[in-house]
Amino acid sequence: MEEQKLPNSTLIIILAIGSYLICCFYGVGIIPAIIALVLANKAKKTYLLDPAAYSNYNTIKTGRILAIIGIILNILMIAFMVWAIIAIGWEVIMSNDQELIQERMNELFEE
Repeated sequence: MEEQKLPNSTLIIILAIGSYLICCFYGVGIIPAIIALVLANKAKKTYLLDPAAYSNYNTIKTGRILAIIGIILNILMIAFMVWAIIAIGWEVIMSNDQELIQERMNELFEE
């Protein structure tokens, strides 16, 4: 029996790495990371049905690990943004007054 490749292995890696690249954009990298994790779990179930038939399970494992790390990084980014909004104030952030934002940040770190 010839070994096949598991479906979506390249897509899983691309989505997981993409979640890193866009995690700084307000945490939206969580979306491709979750998609990669779901696809990796489906591929893992397919592999476990017949392990001898597939050859690229290590790629799926790597993509799954990268997706989990991407989810964690994006959650941390979202938590930081929520903290910044609470600590500095939404009105100050939306005013786009750099001096006022800097003043509020200095007050936070002087305490």
